[in-house]
Amino acid sequence: MSTTSSRKVYNMYERRQAIPIIYVRGTHYEVGFDVGRTFAALIREFVNVFKPLNEAFIPLYNSPQGQTVYNETLATVKQSFPQYIDELQGISDGAQVEFYKLFLLHMDEILPNVVDNNNSIDAPIGCSSICVNEPDSEVIGHTEDALSENLNNYYFVSAHIISTDPQGKYKVKEERFTSLCYAGHLPGYTMNYNHHGLVFSINTLSARKLNSGKTPRHFITRALLSAENFYQAQQILRDTGVGAADGCSINMTFLKQEGDRVFHNAEMGPAIDNNKESQLNILTVSPGECIMHCNKYLRLKVPEVTGLIIDSSIERMDTFQKFNKPKSKEDVIKMLGDTGAKDNQVFRDNAGVEEFLKTICVGIFDLKAKTWSIYKDNPKTNEPLVVLPMVLKE
Repeated sequence: MSTTSSRKVYNMYERRQAIPIIYVRGTHYEVGFDVGRTFAALIREFVNVFKPLNEAFIPLYNSPQGQTVYNETLATVKQSFPQYIDELQGISDGAQVEFYKLFLLHMDEILPNVVDNNNSIDAPIGCSSICVNEPDSEVIGHTEDALSENLNNYYFVSAHIISTDPQGKYKVKEERFTSLCYAGHLPGYTMNYNHHGLVFSINTLSARKLNSGKTPRHFITRALLSAENFYQAQQILRDTGVGAADGCSINMTFLKQEGDRVFHNAEMGPAIDNNKESQLNILTVSPGECIMHCNKYLRLKVPEVTGLIIDSSIERMDTFQKFNKPKSKEDVIKMLGDTGAKDNQVFRDNAGVEEFLKTICVGIFDLKAKTWSIYKDNPKTNEPLVVLPMVLKE
């Protein structure tokens, strides 16, 4: 007797309607271990299929000069943030994936840039963020755009980390946050909020010259999850004493601030030459103003790479300029769901097909409602998959 099955063969380039979440409490290592153990299958799959890691980062890591850059950078992070190295070691042990592969993911383009003076990914990678600051609408909207291998390989981490002794250069004893994380990555480099009321999203920026022996942006944004106020956030981004190895843009606000709502966009650039501090330019907007940012420096004078990431950022910003100034959550959703551009749409999706880049999800932080909505599909035509409450420290 024969039977037919309606089961579909798994296609890694097809959107899955699922985002797993872990609620976890413990030390940095314990939290990392439980994240690694819980999401081991996702982490292993991602490490196995992520082309930049396997085709660029690991071969360079196996070279003498690559070993020097890797070891210098690891030593620097261990000195400043030993707790986050413990956390990453926990992910490594829990997932049973070699630590060096996970650390290479956090170094990102540093190895190919420093060793070969090369950006190994010539693709329109990047995210788009919009902040609206109106009397009746306070919103941060963000598209999470990444290489196609990331499409279904991410999860939420909602963590409460308690340390007996102060940890790292900023002497932190407690952290509590929720973050969207790529598989095998520390929290902090996508969309996030912490229990002090800091809400932020990240746009990758690609400086032409990166640094060995400085702090990779992934660890700076991980540290940002501990910030209690805007002063601490600036301190973390400047990373005085070391400075950033690479760059990014941070769109942020604090829910518990006094007075009118203000939003900040911080452009962070690599420390220059022997300077031991990140380059930093911060734009602050008051009620009635908005922020729009993609993947190109708009104010900080940092020489950038050329290629598709810049072309894509310019076209997405051009798309935003065709709209009226956004004044509501609905306006932000229309803009982040736009697919009208010729080459580089704001919402990127060629369903079920391998391509360089996809918008893997869209997040909308509604700061008045204190909710965080995540859309797996285009938010213009779909409901959010999940709406999370933002729980703050009393």
